[in-house]
Amino acid sequence: MLDPAAPQLVVNARTLLFSWIPADPGAAEALVPAGLRAHPQRHVFLCQYVVDDGTQTSGFGAYSLTFLGVSLADMDAPDGETPGGWWTHYLASSARVRQYAAARGAPAGDGETHLEVSDGRLTAETTAGGRPLIRVTARVGHTGTEAHNGHHRYLTRRDDELIVTDYPYVAEPVSPFEVESVEFLAPEHPVYALRPTNPLQFCWGFYSPRVSFAYPARPNVPDEAGDLHQVPARRARSGLPSGS
Repeated sequence: MLDPAAPQLVVNARTLLFSWIPADPGAAEALVPAGLRAHPQRHVFLCQYVVDDGTQTSGFGAYSLTFLGVSLADMDAPDGETPGGWWTHYLASSARVRQYAAARGAPAGDGETHLEVSDGRLTAETTAGGRPLIRVTARVGHTGTEAHNGHHRYLTRRDDELIVTDYPYVAEPVSPFEVESVEFLAPEHPVYALRPTNPLQFCWGFYSPRVSFAYPARPNVPDEAGDLHQVPARRARSGLPSGS
């Protein structure tokens, strides 16, 4: 098992990240725990990405991942504009990644993510237990000279302790980029609560064939050998409201 206190680096992941207004804002808001507040518009965010080769990571190996969650109020990333987000679902193909993320408070489960681009159309699909959960199609162009960089802030909870972590990233987005459809294919699955409105109300996002990011180190690791390092990257003050 990877040390959950150690940092990890991922480079050149094929990544789709965007957000929308949910069809059932109340159901989305209900997934935000007490002490945090959902974004006023109850934005839902989705990230689907694939790491094709183990040489693209510092320790994870090749894997795919889908995570979803609800954007929060009053917990912006360091840019002061991008709201932080509460992870509600985190579906990784790798047991190593799931163990590492769970030790940091992520709601880690087993799932597969596939991204394919053909004739300018991206298809992104997430499956779990052999059944499709989410399928996204989008029109995508090519990368140019533009790059995005900054931090995304995500919140988790472990052993009743709120963990707030800023993830640095650099992305080369394609242009043009247009999401055509977002399908939630399993009404019985918990992710269905986050399905978008029909028609889709897109908020922000991008697709990039090259996104690099890091899971930062968690400071103040206990001295006791064998401890699971139940120490937050940053402890949220009691009652502090939050936001992605």
